[in-house]
Amino acid sequence: MTIGRTQGVALQGLLGSVIDIECDIADGIPMYSLLGLPDTSLQESRDRVRAALTNTGQKWPNKKTTVSLSPAWLPKSGPGFDVAIAISILIANGVLPQGPLTGAVILGELSLDGGIRSVRGVLPSLIAAYKNGVMRAIVPRANQAEAELMEQMEILTFEHLNEIYRWLITGEYPFAEPLDLDVIESGESLDFADVAGQAKARFAAEVAATGGHHLLLIGPPGAGKTMIASRLPSILPPLTVDEALEVTAIHSIAGGLAQRSAMSRVAPIVAPHHSSSRASIVGGGNRSIQPGAISMANRGVLFIDEAPECAAGILDSLRQPLETGNITIARQVGSVTFPAQFLLVLAANPCPCGKYSSRGLGCTCTSLQVRRYLGKLSGPLMDRIDIRVDVDPVGRIELASNNLGEPSDVIRQRVMNARQRAADRFKSDGWRLNSEIPARALRIEYRPEQQAMNFLHDELDKELLTARGLHKVLRLSWTLADLAEHAKPTLEDVQQAYSLRNGGY
Repeated sequence: MTIGRTQGVALQGLLGSVIDIECDIADGIPMYSLLGLPDTSLQESRDRVRAALTNTGQKWPNKKTTVSLSPAWLPKSGPGFDVAIAISILIANGVLPQGPLTGAVILGELSLDGGIRSVRGVLPSLIAAYKNGVMRAIVPRANQAEAELMEQMEILTFEHLNEIYRWLITGEYPFAEPLDLDVIESGESLDFADVAGQAKARFAAEVAATGGHHLLLIGPPGAGKTMIASRLPSILPPLTVDEALEVTAIHSIAGGLAQRSAMSRVAPIVAPHHSSSRASIVGGGNRSIQPGAISMANRGVLFIDEAPECAAGILDSLRQPLETGNITIARQVGSVTFPAQFLLVLAANPCPCGKYSSRGLGCTCTSLQVRRYLGKLSGPLMDRIDIRVDVDPVGRIELASNNLGEPSDVIRQRVMNARQRAADRFKSDGWRLNSEIPARALRIEYRPEQQAMNFLHDELDKELLTARGLHKVLRLSWTLADLAEHAKPTLEDVQQAYSLRNGGY
């Protein structure tokens, strides 16, 4: 008998490798061998494939069956090779032809009755296959919307093994309803018009969205911190097509496309609970390395409410991704790098009971308890936060007013205009946002007015500002200048940026 050959894709993070799957059926003691560093879930494919073939009317070879996954040194994981293995066995057994599958990858998990189930990571798998010259892909029908984002490839979708048999033997392809592949520009989201009052916090959110600056909101319960943070995506510009594909690829690996459209251009927001583990925040895993919340929030917002209640070390694990925009996770199974360019928003009460304020709202916490509570936000982490705002309780006048706040559409237009001014300024550079300006460029090319620099140098001499803090204020001043349509930051812009950073705005 001939050797049956198919192809699949093994993912490591967002990077994939095309895997050659070969099946040989030879005389000998009936047995099944799977070679090529498969993990447990892939080893279990033997029983899934056997049941699926039997229940679709095919015979399981009563001979020595060897399936090899090459390259052999690369670890493989997951059930996404099931369909490719099943087809390779039938080709080796002489039941199906090899021809139509030359230069095609096959993805899909099998149910025991031969149904083809959806798998994670279809989009990054197809991107990897395309980069390796593969132009045809067979994927589960449930992954059609995600797969057809790869318009450069011929995508064939199936719901059952019997459909693949029919197509390979007769060329008859089951009708699949065509999808509208226009990338979704926006989706239903919350609106800033719902936020009563809170002019300072609303302005801080606008500045954060414009320049990509990290934000800390401190205020008593019910003041509107969560309302403001959850509405930040509504004032962020729509993602570009490339950014949307990157976000979709990450959510596909993590299995998050059930909550998010594969073609959405709305910036994502991820809000993990403060009791979440470090692995769920930054990513990790034992058998396979999965992206965490910081990667799921890539190109969007990571919101952590009740930030001081996070376990020790959780927030400090964000320090390196905040600087580099990516996270590298090393485990025994390998090392994977995920993108993590997110806008961090932290929310905290002013004290353990939440009633502490300058007005005196009946707080019973001692000064030591207050210091210990906010001290859980470490100095190195706070040094990476650009904007700190005190969110005061909303008064009855704001709540009783019939006038709604400024809607998100109006704010988003100002944000987009300011970002366009920044993009025009950086058109010959390798960055897009003011928060991405390198320190060297801030000292040489992108200096504010001399009077403004003198002000910052005075604060630096008084040790009221760190070197990182100086650069943070300069980047923030450029965002304020763009919103005010100034050619370069003025003394007023720098002083306002300094006040926003120190929570005195």
